[in-house]
Amino acid sequence: MMNENKLEPQATQKSGEQRKCRVISAYEVAYPDPLIIKVGEELTVGANDTQWPGFVWCTNKAGQGGWVPESYFERRGNIGIVRYDYEATELAASVDEELIMDTEESGWIWCTNQRGQSGWIPADNVEKL
Repeated sequence: MMNENKLEPQATQKSGEQRKCRVISAYEVAYPDPLIIKVGEELTVGANDTQWPGFVWCTNKAGQGGWVPESYFERRGNIGIVRYDYEATELAASVDEELIMDTEESGWIWCTNQRGQSGWIPADNVEKL
């Protein structure tokens, strides 16, 4: 959702153009209760992800944690102020499934499947068509 005072991370597709990919390695959701954050929200910032550089473990005021791209918040010590709306929803996918790609971030791609479900999937699990 666009906030007039903040710019959202830019999607990788151009208006009207659909970029597609095919799943080459099945993916199962690791975090079934995704963290959802909004512009201006305060987070407690934890450790950087060693497997996926660019992601940081953050916890909201309700105590829910999740991996958030470092570019999505402004760090102020161990506090992060959210710069862009973000949801950590992952997308389960099967081999040979075709997905529509959108935003890419630190080795992950926001995709939508043929059933209209959207979420993040590791870029290593797909091949771009």
